[in-house]
Amino acid sequence: MYTGPGGDASLRMRNCLPGGGRVARMRGMFRAEDFLDLKQCAFPELFDGDGNVWDALKHLSAYIKKHLKPARLGTTVGTPYIGDNVFIGKGTVVEHGATIKGPAIIGENCQIRSSAYIREDVIVGNDCVLGNASEFKNAVLFNGVQVPHFSYVGDSILGYKAHLGAGVILSNVKSIKGNVTVKYGHDIDTGLRKFGSVIGDGSDIGCNCVLNPGSIIGRNSVLYPNILWRGVCPADSIVKLRQQHETIVRRK
Repeated sequence: MYTGPGGDASLRMRNCLPGGGRVARMRGMFRAEDFLDLKQCAFPELFDGDGNVWDALKHLSAYIKKHLKPARLGTTVGTPYIGDNVFIGKGTVVEHGATIKGPAIIGENCQIRSSAYIREDVIVGNDCVLGNASEFKNAVLFNGVQVPHFSYVGDSILGYKAHLGAGVILSNVKSIKGNVTVKYGHDIDTGLRKFGSVIGDGSDIGCNCVLNPGSIIGRNSVLYPNILWRGVCPADSIVKLRQQHETIVRRK
């Protein structure tokens, strides 16, 4: 588990990052391909360029407006609300009570469950689950993403087969003025006032975790439930939460 800058933990952090941390330290770059399988996104050109992975969010709105061709090729159950600027792919089911405000592009064979709220500027890949009481805004979900219960996904990117447990919050704005920064040895200015998280391919975020703005989770990592996370988590890591419990005899 990463414990902060300096010492053996910091060295392990650098070594476990994509490219052994060398690219990040030399250029300040967190490249999209180091966290995401771009073959599992219908619009890989969104991540073109030599910038950081979060730079895709800066032009997401304009990109969707350019490529969106509204159509409803899926199935609705009951009477969900679907805005005019929405594409829904074949085999996708939108349940009663869901709201898709748009602009949004939703792929094939997805489940948009009751009370899901998809706001503006969202791209959803194929075979995704967007569940009850989960809210999405200015976000990119790669194929196979599952967000089944009570989550907030704002200004974030979720990689191939990433999974959020019930109640996960990807916080996207600082309480004080200024751009969101990524904490990696020093603060890296993202140039974004609002930026939540990048969740790498195959990572699993446990129930009721809160990820602070500017959180980066490497591929195939696991955060145990109830963790409050800030900063960069290396690929192939498990972040555990240790709690102390006391059991006493109940008074009669």
